Amino acid sequence: MKALVTGATGFVGSHLTRMFIERGGRARVLYRSEKKLPILGGLDVEAIAGDLDDVSLLEAACADCDVVFHVAAKADYWKDDDRDALWRVNVDGTRNLLTAAKSAGVRRFIFTSSASTIGIRPGDEPADESDAFNLAPDRFWYAWTKLKAEEVVAEFVADGMDIVTLNPTVIIGPGDLNAISGSFILETARWQWLAPMSSGGLAVIDARDVARAHLNAVERGRSGERYILNTVNLTYRQWFRMIARACGVRAPAFSMPNGLLEPTARVIELFRALGIQTPMDANQTRLGGAHVYFDGGKARRELFAPRIDIETSLRDAFDWYEQNGYIKRAWLSRLIGSI
Repeated sequence: MKALVTGATGFVGSHLTRMFIERGGRARVLYRSEKKLPILGGLDVEAIAGDLDDVSLLEAACADCDVVFHVAAKADYWKDDDRDALWRVNVDGTRNLLTAAKSAGVRRFIFTSSASTIGIRPGDEPADESDAFNLAPDRFWYAWTKLKAEEVVAEFVADGMDIVTLNPTVIIGPGDLNAISGSFILETARWQWLAPMSSGGLAVIDARDVARAHLNAVERGRSGERYILNTVNLTYRQWFRMIARACGVRAPAFSMPNGLLEPTARVIELFRALGIQTPMDANQTRLGGAHVYFDGGKARRELFAPRIDIETSLRDAFDWYEQNGYIKRAWLSRLIGSI
């Protein structure tokens, strides 16, 4: 089997490409930056430099492929500063690739979306694939663009294309070059027991399990269906305690009252307006009191059962960050650790 993988030099895409080749597949990868190609070191891949806005190049990339894994996205979900770029990559880019894949006669198309396109239920009840997006689009632009990309997918499904959509929750594990969800680890390693946490919770899965689900979706996924990929739902207290153990530091000691989330979000907005970047954006902060939980039962029944527990995932992620120079043993971290 031959596959085109977009986003192959990214977090999930690199794991997916490696697993696909290990299973005997032949991989063609689309990449933007040569600087990231080393993450595919040692793999026998056909690498094509290009972008999702070049339709003729995408048609050539899809030629002779049995399946396309569309993993590439602009995934800066904690900062929506460049909204035009998010739309161009996540929505227009998806349409361009679907058009190319259809023209090339690709048998199956696996689209990597996000659990953020699914609505949040009240309290701590997990949402499933039937829950409609219910956040403010202007405040959660990344999620909105991924939802609009799913609508593009639905257009092509209605036109006869065989497409499966996967909706992973927060992804953790080794190899997160851009430290997207990994910022939880880096900030906890830096601030240790002073790292702020809130009363809500999140859903999380290891990147290698996400990759495995993609491979299984080729044969087991039902066309036109969406599948939430999730291992476990955790309160932030449970989450940060796990991270602290992985980092070998004391767990965060302070929980931010829900009443402070909105004032904190406004301070973050002020910092952003002044050009000062922050680890989280204002709207993610506002969600800090919500239990953003998801039910991954459908994917478990039809595609896969996650194999990697989150404690292991966090330890592997921390080790990878440490080995690759992301963990800075600065004086501030040493001082906090000594108090």
